[in-house]
Amino acid sequence: MEFQLSKRIQALPPYLFVELDRKKADAVARGVDVIDLGIGDPDLPTPDFIVEKMREAVANPAYHRYPSSQGMERFRESAAAWMKRRFGVECDPGSQICCIIGSKEAIAHFPLAFVDPGDVVLVPTPGYPVYHIGTLFAGGETYYMPLLPENGFLPDLDSIPADVFRRTKIMWLNYPNNPTAALATQTFFEKVVALAREYGFIVCHDAAYSEMTFDGYSAPSFLETPGAIEVGLEFHSLSKTYNMTGWRIGFVAGNPELVAAMKKVKSNVDSGQFEAVQEAACAALDSDQSCVEEMRAIYTERRDTLVEGLRSAGLDAPSPKATFYVWVPVPEGQTSAGFSSLLLEEAGIVSTPGNGFGEPGEGFVRMALTVPRERLEEAVERVRRVL
Repeated sequence: MEFQLSKRIQALPPYLFVELDRKKADAVARGVDVIDLGIGDPDLPTPDFIVEKMREAVANPAYHRYPSSQGMERFRESAAAWMKRRFGVECDPGSQICCIIGSKEAIAHFPLAFVDPGDVVLVPTPGYPVYHIGTLFAGGETYYMPLLPENGFLPDLDSIPADVFRRTKIMWLNYPNNPTAALATQTFFEKVVALAREYGFIVCHDAAYSEMTFDGYSAPSFLETPGAIEVGLEFHSLSKTYNMTGWRIGFVAGNPELVAAMKKVKSNVDSGQFEAVQEAACAALDSDQSCVEEMRAIYTERRDTLVEGLRSAGLDAPSPKATFYVWVPVPEGQTSAGFSSLLLEEAGIVSTPGNGFGEPGEGFVRMALTVPRERLEEAVERVRRVL
């Protein structure tokens, strides 16, 4: 019997990281000692005090029943308190915070609340593939905003036609940025708010890397911008901040009407996150954040090892002030896919070709700082030999 996939599934591009996993598995099967700098999955363990809270909570029978799809009141209070301490942003736990099962599900689901067929969603490229995928699932049209070096990897808002803005329901932003590691300025956020007010669209800011910062840099929240709460929603994830990628926990914060719409979608598509996980997340959010400082110190050392090594090998590698990615220009005469394949075939190094995140990513590869420093030193030596 043959089954016909829906048009929306047929329209999906191959998911980038599935293909990376396949190539890595092929290399491992050939006996290659692979150093995986491809997917941004922290190798460091979740801090012990968070794990201990989970152990305690998972034995509580009260948490063995269906959770609330919007999240426990205690979790929403912890998230609101964290937003206040970290950014000075006041959020009402009842109406302006919603628990999510990691940012990915929320990013994919949120367009269902507002996007109808024919509506436009502004999506940065290169960027996280799920912004476009969520748009497809909702029947919307993606209008890509190129992130180019000459603009500091910020969208050129002046280049977007007024008729596109008039059809726009959502603009996606992500700073600190994946994959480019670029930073947003307050002036840029202010311009975004002004445009959102003028044309009546929603701004969704993916802040997954807000705590992955170095050299004294502190990333702002979009919601700090005057007027942003009127037009926006911010997506926060505990995945990178606390090495909890497998736990699938985060929250959205912002405009009460937008949060209510997120809750309505979630109440119809999932039954909420396991409350024991939410208890562990509260322990993380309520902590003194010293575990985050320790993590930053480790990633700073790794960043310096990789960047200095790549530069000594002849690559023009920038030193990022945020995220755990290095957005590396490929050698002259190479393509993103070609250089990524060369690194895998000749050096056993998995990197992500920049064009996999979108056409403007051509000419770059992304390398993640998610292996120990010793392995980064080994990776650098291999790159030197190849080049």
